[in-house]
Amino acid sequence: MQPPKYFHIGAIASLVVLILWLLAWEIVVAPLRPGSWILSLKVLPLLIPLGGVIKRDIYTLQWSSMVILLYFTEGVVRAWSDKLEVSRMMAMGEIVLVFIYFACALLYLRPYKKAAKKMAKELLEKVNSTKSTK
Repeated sequence: MQPPKYFHIGAIASLVVLILWLLAWEIVVAPLRPGSWILSLKVLPLLIPLGGVIKRDIYTLQWSSMVILLYFTEGVVRAWSDKLEVSRMMAMGEIVLVFIYFACALLYLRPYKKAAKKMAKELLEKVNSTKSTK
């Protein structure tokens, strides 16, 4: 069973938009200090899984759905603690984009996880039936 294509498209789109969102936030919209771009380097870890997500690599989608939670944490902390209203709004946007990616990745992976569980169960039954016949 193939997972719906829109979950894959949603994962790609939300990841790309998140990268652009974070760059805009730290370079243009609300940098910590005027002219400061150093925090924009936080997008580099998001570039690592991008190719695998585009290629529908199951393993990449699995580990990136866990790594993305670091960005959720950053968004929550900055939405709570940043002084500038625009920065808090950008943090809330980060939270939403991370949530969309996480949900799309998990929903895309769901059929694969079910198939893997079914295969493992069948293998276990086969092993157990061979043991009982000996």
